[in-house]
Parts: sequence; C-alpha cells; structure tokens
Amino acid sequence: MKRAAAMTFVVFASVACGGQAPVASSAPSPPAAPTTPARTATPAPSPAATEPPEFEAEVSTVSRDRLRHSWRPGCPVHHRDLRLITMSYWGFDDKPHTGELVVRKTVTDDVVTVFRKLYDWRWPIRRMELVDVYKGDDFDSIEADNTSAFNCRRATGSGSWSNHAYGEAIDINPRENPYVTAGGDTAHKNAEKYTERPMKGKGVINPGDKVVRAFADVGWEWGGSWSGTKDYQHFSKGGG
Repeated sequence: MKRAAAMTFVVFASVACGGQAPVASSAPSPPAAPTTPARTATPAPSPAATEPPEFEAEVSTVSRDRLRHSWRPGCPVHHRDLRLITMSYWGFDDKPHTGELVVRKTVTDDVVTVFRKLYDWRWPIRRMELVDVYKGDDFDSIEADNTSAFNCRRATGSGSWSNHAYGEAIDINPRENPYVTAGGDTAHKNAEKYTERPMKGKGVINPGDKVVRAFADVGWEWGGSWSGTKDYQHFSKGGG
C-alpha cells in the first residue's frame, strides 16, 4: 500500500511540473462577427466660387418721358440725339449692379469702353441713376453720391452751357470726388473730407490713376487737372 501511494504521488507531480493536463471537450465557438471598417468622414465639397457676370451694356434711344426734368426745348442737344446706356457697374458693396446713363449718341462707344474697364477692375461706383430721379436737381444728385451724365444746365458759376447739357460729360462718385473751389471749399458737407488730393479711399479718383488714364485713352479730360477750381468727379469729351 505504501508503494502504490508513492507511485500515485509521482504521477501527479509529473503533471504539475509541465505535463499536459487533459483538455475538457466543449462545443465549438461561434465564428467571430465580421469587423466593419471604421468610416472616415468626408468633408462636403466647398461650393465653387461664383464668378460675377460679365460686363453688359445696351445702348438704346431714350424717350422724352425719361428726361422729364433734365431736358427742355432750347437745350443745345435735342433729346432725339441722346442715348440711354444700361450697363453693369461694380458697387461699393462689392457686388455687380446695373445702372443707367444718358449721353450724346456720338460718345456711347467711349463711355462703354471706359466703364467696361472700371467693371473689370472692380472699381466701385456708389450708384448710377438718371438725374431725373432727383427731378433734374444736380445738388440732390451729388448729395446722393450719384454718378450721372446728361443734364441740361449751365456750368457751375457760369452762364454758359455745361458739357453735361451736351451729353458729353460724366460725374463719377461726386461725394468722394467733389467740386472744390480755389480756396479749398465744397458746397457739400458730406464731401468735405475728400477735398484733398492725392488721397486713399474707396471710389476716389487721383491724378494720373487708371481711371483718369482710361478716360484719356478715349479723348476725355478730367476736371481734377484744372488750375484753381478742381472738379474731381468730372470727365468730359475734349474738356470743359
């Protein structure tokens, strides 16, 4: 009996020292569920930058009704010799707009050529309406910073017809580009800070800048180059 006991001890010791114990049988494990690859969030494509529309200009005859305040019998140009230009311009809000100018029919090509350049340069214009919107009142049109052309009126401080009365002059951003006397004064309080040149500013015209050169290329002169009185807003065919 002692010997048998000893043999039993040896068998169990062998198992404890690294022998392989019997493995209990069990049901096979279910297959592992397939792993779904993690999804990487794809950023939504950013919308393509919208290009502004191309410059457009349409030249048409202008009815007497559209010139109710700016034309009258006795003006140096008959209303039948005037043309309405409906065209694109770049606004102070950095957006495209459509405005209107009335000019003499002989200068429509000049005007379209220059304003196409201004639009392509994104050079800003506050507004572009017929002076008839202001009942033909040049002062009110200037106060509104309106870019305008034809108006049958006398030249400032003169008994002679203005080039505006011939449809051969344009005033651009008159607040930023005021009429300034030789003494440095302007009639518009909202333009007082713009009486000096050169100066920086949105819609400001300076000596020799690209706006002045664009008009010079079609034979128009700038009122800012006059001696004494300066009319920084004013461009006219042949000057005056």
